[in-house]
Amino acid sequence: MSVTARWCRRLDELPAGAWDALHDGTHPFIGYAFLQGLEQEGCLRPDWGWNPLHLTLWEGDSLVAAAPGYLKHNSHGEFVFDHAWAHAYARYGQEYFPKWLCGVPYSPVTGPRLLGAPTWRPHLLAAMRELVERSGLSSAHVNFHPVDEDTAFDTDWLERNDLQYHWHNRAGWTNFEAFLGAMDHKRRKNIRQERAKVQRAGIRMRVVHGDEASQDDLAAMYGFYLKTFNEYGNSPALTPQFLQHLATAMPRQLVMFLADLDGRPIAGALCLRGHDTLYGRYWGGDTLPGLHFETCYYQGLEYCLREGLARFEPGAQGQHKIARGFLPTLVRSRHWIADPSFRAPLAQWCADERVAVAQQALELAEHSPFRDCTGAPTPAHNAPMHPCEGRARL
Repeated sequence: MSVTARWCRRLDELPAGAWDALHDGTHPFIGYAFLQGLEQEGCLRPDWGWNPLHLTLWEGDSLVAAAPGYLKHNSHGEFVFDHAWAHAYARYGQEYFPKWLCGVPYSPVTGPRLLGAPTWRPHLLAAMRELVERSGLSSAHVNFHPVDEDTAFDTDWLERNDLQYHWHNRAGWTNFEAFLGAMDHKRRKNIRQERAKVQRAGIRMRVVHGDEASQDDLAAMYGFYLKTFNEYGNSPALTPQFLQHLATAMPRQLVMFLADLDGRPIAGALCLRGHDTLYGRYWGGDTLPGLHFETCYYQGLEYCLREGLARFEPGAQGQHKIARGFLPTLVRSRHWIADPSFRAPLAQWCADERVAVAQQALELAEHSPFRDCTGAPTPAHNAPMHPCEGRARL
């Protein structure tokens, strides 16, 4: 039986069960509840460049593969920065937008992108290229895909790398003190001092899952989210209705760390929980010594150690995370450029970027806070970047 590609402008055109049958449920961001919630609760505004256009493959009446996708008129909320590419197109009188993106809006999190059995992946990629050529788009992009999807892409799909900072419980630590014990004296002392400042201030930390959250908790967390965006002059994309949706539709996957002082919440971090990974997404709150690190990092680490989670990904950027146990981790994306006259120079651009990122990773690995190789974390679902591997290659 032949396979047919269809494009959906709303995820609710598909049954939730059919979509979720295409993945193993370990990554919350590609689940129907998360993606459909973004659409349903007003987070994907066309004037911000997000227009749902999901790819589906059908064998008869059966959905056999899919890729979450969006027609993009800018690069807002993607976290794979291609502004230089858009400027290059403009210099030659060409349009870089619109383009098509496979990924998760506002979420620089590695996870499955080509959903369904691996045998369908070439069909998905062929359908992406066909869309670009038929619609006159400049390109197709697959952002933050995992290592096990690498072999699906041929050399015409340009590879880009970047660095994030992740914690991995490589040594099997069971509590925070055991984790600190693997660090050198300076970094261990600094972390204890940061945590002590929060305790001396009388701040009480709470862990709140979605099904435990009161309306006041959700309102406070959303207020912290707004505060951070306002401080940096950015427009908040998520709505309060979406946060309520997460609490209802993903009750145990939504995890919030709230800091209370004198009975009032003063800071919070919003995370999502996967099968073995905690993902930190948003934070906000008062400016008090140590409060950011406690809320965003140390509470999440304690949660992972207590719950037996193997990894903690606290967000996209920030070299300051290295000193707190989050080590350089390669993340990847793939890009199919329709115009060969742009594809060739961009291929060299990507190759140069990969070399630079690899060198930066080696240099940053030298700043690992861990005393020896056996106690140092290493990423599991991304390219290996164990700090000792970096030293061996130098």
